[in-house]
Amino acid sequence: MDVQHLSAPSRATSGVPRPVARSGVVHANTRHTKRYTVVGNHLAQHRELTLVAIGLAVHIQSLPAGARIGIKCLTARFPESEARIAAALRELEAAGYLERTRERLPSGRIVTHTVSYNQPPVLRAEPVRLPSAEPVPAPAPTPDKPPPPPLPQPLSPDPDRHRVAADLLAGLRGHDPRLLLAERDVRRLTPGVATWLERGAAPDSVRRALTANLPEAPRHPAALLAHRLTALLPPPLPPTPTVVRPHPFQTCDRCERAFRAPEPGRCRDCDPVGRDAVGRGDSGREVPAVQAQFTLDPANGQSCQPLEKTHRSVR
Repeated sequence: MDVQHLSAPSRATSGVPRPVARSGVVHANTRHTKRYTVVGNHLAQHRELTLVAIGLAVHIQSLPAGARIGIKCLTARFPESEARIAAALRELEAAGYLERTRERLPSGRIVTHTVSYNQPPVLRAEPVRLPSAEPVPAPAPTPDKPPPPPLPQPLSPDPDRHRVAADLLAGLRGHDPRLLLAERDVRRLTPGVATWLERGAAPDSVRRALTANLPEAPRHPAALLAHRLTALLPPPLPPTPTVVRPHPFQTCDRCERAFRAPEPGRCRDCDPVGRDAVGRGDSGREVPAVQAQFTLDPANGQSCQPLEKTHRSVR
């Protein structure tokens, strides 16, 4: 008697998956990655279209844009007659899957434009967009460029400074031939250079600022210089603070004390202007004063030796 193998399958398995239902079609689907067309169930299961119309709609949707789908072309492709194909096209047009319009060309020839819808417009909530070329929107107007800022102007006219500025601009071509300026451009740019000089910039500094890092071939040298004169304008110099220095020390010719004065002389205590020859010192103590009496020589009017001296205390 043979040995029974319990692990062996009872019968060979089939490659087709077992159906869920006992009868009906069983789908063995494979995912498409190329050369396929998506068809909606509203077309594949349409209740009112004939089988020829449904198959013809699927064929038309699978064609590339620009393919010919006239009755003659479809008759050459399929075994159905022209009458059946024409009737199927009318069914698709009535159901909204096709739209055919005729147009007369300037030459008198009549052509038919056909639009195929994979979903009829009546089933779509949004409006239908035809595959016709959309009109190219007109380019937006280019806004006008703002005018260039005005050139700086000096605060005070100075003919010498104006002449130096004009000579500096006219001599730029000697440093770089690309900066050859017309005479009217020199006159127009001179106030800007004069403003730089007025603000304390040296002529060599202005020349370096105008000639440094120039493009290889400047198209408008005058416009380039005007931009640099405006954009690189240095700020005005801050006002120089006024330093008031005290008067130097002087030695009084009479009391030999130190005091400040612009010129040598006497201090204010010894100054005879507005006071007598004697007075009170800075310390407040009594200062002895000497009064001398002189006699004049009647012969020549010269002063002689003092006759006597008197001492008095002055408070």
